Amino acid sequence: MKALFYSEHGPADVLNLGELPDPTIGPVDVLIKVATTAINRLDIVQRHGWYTLPGFSLPHVAGMDMAGTVIELGSKVTGLSVGDRVVVDPSLNAVHPDSLFAGHGDRYGNLGVLGATKPGGYGELCAVSADHVHLLPDDMNFATAAVFPTAWMTTHHALFNVGQLNTGETLLIHGGTSALTLAAVQLAIAAGARVCVSATTDEKCAAAAELGAVTANSQSTDIVSWIENQTGGKGVDMVLDHVGTALWEASLGALGPQGRLVCCGNTTGDTASIPSLGSIFGRGIQIRGSDAYRSTDFANVWSHYCDGIALEQFNPQIAHTFTIDQGTAAQELLESGQALGRIVLFHQPEKV
Repeated sequence: MKALFYSEHGPADVLNLGELPDPTIGPVDVLIKVATTAINRLDIVQRHGWYTLPGFSLPHVAGMDMAGTVIELGSKVTGLSVGDRVVVDPSLNAVHPDSLFAGHGDRYGNLGVLGATKPGGYGELCAVSADHVHLLPDDMNFATAAVFPTAWMTTHHALFNVGQLNTGETLLIHGGTSALTLAAVQLAIAAGARVCVSATTDEKCAAAAELGAVTANSQSTDIVSWIENQTGGKGVDMVLDHVGTALWEASLGALGPQGRLVCCGNTTGDTASIPSLGSIFGRGIQIRGSDAYRSTDFANVWSHYCDGIALEQFNPQIAHTFTIDQGTAAQELLESGQALGRIVLFHQPEKV
């Protein structure tokens, strides 16, 4: 098969479009012809070698988020047919024990992930456990499906399972046009929350504002003072933080009494300090780590997304598209910080 892969760590030019062996499948697996794959920050991090998930190996075919067409069924697969259009759950949590991918499902250990520890959507073919593919609505295109898995599942889990966000609460999120923020803004507003977003440029603020968020430029605004003004001095009920070091203290300072800081990422660094322990216990502040989402939740959240897309309540926020042979340029765009929405790679043209 043709695939975009790398055999050594480094800048984007280590990516190579070449031939790799076709994947094999087990009795409860399926083979997908990948139509589209969305680019994620982990693609960049692992390519550089800054951090790799346990089980990562070279050469590597990235692409955690993908949609495509079933072209081969394992001998024991039921409920699916060749030609079905599907989105893939890349997490190997709760995989069928007869799958070739079984044994990599520990959410608190060596969790396997297609496109992160196993070959993913940058290849034109991808083997998947049949219980980890989900049908697309007839009127949904592949690109809209491909941006869903990692960002929407991660944020849904962080907001509701971990953060327990409620209707009427106020949420603060940083990183205005990151995949996680774009999904979180829409999920939170749909749930009846008020959303405040900080971003590093006015253009990114504008993109988040179009989704219904109140925004501020974090490079020119004191975030804590801004939140005090927005909330009448009360502070926010919850911060969803995937930025880490750069705005950690501002996130703590923006919380109101009994506020929750839910951490699900560390894009600006892995170290943080608490300026005042007294302020934490005195105000009842909670810091919660958002772990990996549960694959058993995927079908319900996917259904919610499909309904929201159909009702135009949700928007996939696809801002940039590239063909697979332009993958180097696509990754460079994400790495530059200039992307204003999701970046999608196409293996084959849309047919919807």
